[in-house]
Amino acid sequence: MIGRKVPDVTFRTRVRDEAVGGPNPFRWQDVTSDDYFAGKRVVLFSLPGAFTPTCSTYQLPDFEKLYSEFQAEGINEIYCISVNDAFVMNAWGKQQGLENVKLIPDGSGEFTRKMGMLVRKDNLGFGLRSWRYAAVINNGIVEQWFEEEGFSDNCDSDPYGVSSPQNILEKLREKIAA
Repeated sequence: MIGRKVPDVTFRTRVRDEAVGGPNPFRWQDVTSDDYFAGKRVVLFSLPGAFTPTCSTYQLPDFEKLYSEFQAEGINEIYCISVNDAFVMNAWGKQQGLENVKLIPDGSGEFTRKMGMLVRKDNLGFGLRSWRYAAVINNGIVEQWFEEEGFSDNCDSDPYGVSSPQNILEKLREKIAA
């Protein structure tokens, strides 16, 4: 994965727009891979689903809390991507009180599939979802890769550790110190 360019995908997002009016002032907005990754050094982390236990209790909140520490290591943005639609991702972001981490809805799983990280989670009633991974991406190119062990369809466990923000921060600091 290291040295690979991220896939060119157009994401269907929903953005708040007061001009829309009414009780749901959001509109559709297409955002491309270049919009997210070009000219920036970012951390992208992917998880099986919004509102799921590990993702909501540890992974997303810890990235949010450690945002300034990532900035100190030269990271411009932190993105969380999941094979969920924009409505689900927006509701999850609101429920989590996010201010720093940006959520990317990969509703059709196109980006995840092109990254080679799409797995079946039929055993949990999820269907196709992302394997848990993270990457440091510099101007659209994967600089560092953090994939949880055991990549497989219908995995009985949900490994978490390699893609944790604490581990990624440690690796970023080691690289700078080296």
